[in-house]
Amino acid sequence: MPDNASAQSASLRGQSLDPENWGSLRALGHRMLDDMFDSLEGLAGQPVWQKMPDAVRDAWAADLPREGAAPEDVYHRFQQLIAPYAVGNRHPRFLGWVHGGGTATGMLAEMLSGALNANCGGRDHAPIMVERQVIRWSAQMLGLPANSSGLLLSGTSLANFCAVLISRSACLGAQMRQDGLGAAKLVGYASAGVHLCVARGFDMTGIGAAALRLIPTDDRGRMRLDMLQETLAEDRAQGLQPFLLVGTAGGVDFGAIDDLSALAEIAAQQNLWFHVDAAFGANAMLSAALRPRFAGIERADSVAFDFHKWAQVPYDAGCILVRDGEAHRAAFARNASYLARAARGLSAGEPWPVDLGPELSRGFRALKIWMTIATYGADRLGAVTEHCVGLAEHFAAMVVQSPDLEMAAPVPLNIVCFRVCGLDDHQHTDLAADMQEAGQVVLSTTMLDGRVALRAAFVNHRTTEDDLPIILSAIRSAIP
Repeated sequence: MPDNASAQSASLRGQSLDPENWGSLRALGHRMLDDMFDSLEGLAGQPVWQKMPDAVRDAWAADLPREGAAPEDVYHRFQQLIAPYAVGNRHPRFLGWVHGGGTATGMLAEMLSGALNANCGGRDHAPIMVERQVIRWSAQMLGLPANSSGLLLSGTSLANFCAVLISRSACLGAQMRQDGLGAAKLVGYASAGVHLCVARGFDMTGIGAAALRLIPTDDRGRMRLDMLQETLAEDRAQGLQPFLLVGTAGGVDFGAIDDLSALAEIAAQQNLWFHVDAAFGANAMLSAALRPRFAGIERADSVAFDFHKWAQVPYDAGCILVRDGEAHRAAFARNASYLARAARGLSAGEPWPVDLGPELSRGFRALKIWMTIATYGADRLGAVTEHCVGLAEHFAAMVVQSPDLEMAAPVPLNIVCFRVCGLDDHQHTDLAADMQEAGQVVLSTTMLDGRVALRAAFVNHRTTEDDLPIILSAIRSAIP
């Protein structure tokens, strides 16, 4: 019989979640990796998207398992119930939304970051240094000062929300965080085509979505400067307090880019915080050919963007950059005894990321971004954006030359919106769904001038000119 100490030791070992047989799990891990490489290598021959059968959907109603299963069995469920029915954005003919395609390098980075299991809310360790490196590279990409502050987040939705918080704090002062908005009547401004997350930011901060003035746009989708000036004057005359101007660098409908230089000038004249929502457009700044289209972004007080779009980093990987680091920190930093900072040891390394955003528990997002940039380099990633814009321009020319199709919007960047002649709104919606369910091509729809249009967003680095006639053929095959 073992003594008490031995029995206690055995009991403690029995609670570990490490495998009893490392060799068996190692073999399964290699198999998983090989399967994923095979899947990525053969993407073009797979359906873009597959609808889940009822039996698969019903399987997700299973009760909480009280007993575990062998890793091999769990992986089999992944293969049967998950992998075939993902969103499809890895595929070269996924054009429905602005989703990056990911890379094998990014996939491996996710594996490595998972193995490290680093909490990147703070403290002094290498993963924090990786994030700071990524922030410095981002500032360099956008032309912001080298000492700009920044934070990696889940995506531009949260980054835009943080921008509203930071600009609100900068306008009303630090005491606002304690006392609330009080009698302040804040108002902000963005184009009518701004992403819905900006209005949600106004909502969630307590300012109210109605305080976001949506300024009409011109025929190129850009905020009308005359209407902006007029609305500003009206609001000030009514005793309201303008505080934020949001420019768009790559609009959600068809990629519109506001006149950022003009907006920066107005923001300076009107003492407004100038924020740019550059969700996917920011990465085009890596291209010398496309960079001029975003002139003025370097004057922004803050910029929100995603690496998981045109930079092809696996989801999720968003970022906010802030010119004034003190203003950034003033919006979030708060002391707590259990998070006390020290001059040395693991508790050193100020500022911590928790001082710059809403999350304390944060994964090691920076590794997949750092590995992507380090592996491919800025020039090659910039070339991807040029390639996608070129494909969009080529596809738009094919639409113009097609007697059964018509353009629905200009193509300032990488999104082509068009209609099938003779189809009504309902038929366009059905056409998109039919194509998605056929699995050959994924397009989405949007509303332009009160009518439904098909939308093809060229974002994936895997898409080539050879895909363009396949896309047109799929559209014509689906026309009722």
